[in-house]
Amino acid sequence: MRCMGAAEVVELPAWVTLLRAPNAGPMTLDGTNTWVLRAPGAEHGIVIDPGPLDEGHLARIAGHGPFLFILVTHGHHDHVEGAARLSELLGGTHVLAADPKHGVLAGPLGRDEQLGADGLEIQVLDTPGHTRDSVSFLVECGDERAVFTGDTILGRGTTVVAWPDGDLGAYLTSLERLAAYEGVLMLPGHGPALPDCAAVARAYLAHRQERLGQVRAAITAGADSAEAIVDVVYPDIAPRVRFAAVWSARAQLAYLRRESQPTPEQLDPL
Repeated sequence: MRCMGAAEVVELPAWVTLLRAPNAGPMTLDGTNTWVLRAPGAEHGIVIDPGPLDEGHLARIAGHGPFLFILVTHGHHDHVEGAARLSELLGGTHVLAADPKHGVLAGPLGRDEQLGADGLEIQVLDTPGHTRDSVSFLVECGDERAVFTGDTILGRGTTVVAWPDGDLGAYLTSLERLAAYEGVLMLPGHGPALPDCAAVARAYLAHRQERLGQVRAAITAGADSAEAIVDVVYPDIAPRVRFAAVWSARAQLAYLRRESQPTPEQLDPL
C-alpha cells in the first residue's frame, strides 16, 4: 500500500533535516529516518530516533550538534539501538523515551508531555498500538507544524501491529487521534514525508477495517489460527516478511475476541 496515492513532500521545512540510516530492508524500507530539528538561529537542536548502532550514521548525527536532548518514538532496535552511543558521542546528552529502559540520564518521557527546545514547542502524543511504548511528536516552529509518527504511520506501506507488545484496539485509537491533524506535515520513521497526517491516518483506518472484514470472513470459512488467516488474507506475502503478517493476524484475532465478549452492561445482572 503506497499510502493511498498521497503525494510525497519534495522540500522539508528549513528547520528539519533528514539523516537516513543505512539499514534498508523489508521492514525498514529505505532505512530508519533520523530527524534533526533546529529552529532558525538556535544554538541547540533536538534529534528524533537516532536509529541503529552504526558508527558512521551516529557520527553524522553528532556533526549536527549540539542538542538539548534526543527523543525516541518507541523501543524497536532500528530506532533506539544507537541512542546510548549517540549520547556518549555528544558528551552525555539526555535520551528521552516513554519506556524508561531506553532513556539515558533521564526519567521516562511523560505521555502527552509538553517540551520546550530553543525555539521549538513539542507535544508528546500518546499513540500506542504498533508497540506499547509508541509515541508521536507534534512539533511547532513559528507558524509551521509537523507530526513525527515513528512507526505508527509510515510514509509507504502499512504498519505491523507487533503482537503481543502491540495491540490493535490501541492502534485504532491512535490512528483516530492522528486523524485530527488536518493538513499537518507527517514525518514518519520510515519512508517519505507526506503532506497531510490526517488524510493518511484516515486511509490507514479504512484499510484496517477492510482487513478486519477479511479476517472475519476467513474465520467464518474455517480459519482457526493466525497462520491459517495469513494463508487466506495475505496469500501473496513474501516468505521473508511472513512473520510480520502472523503478528498482525494474532493482533486481529485478539481484537476480535475482545470485541465479541459481552460488556458488563450486556450481562444479565441476575
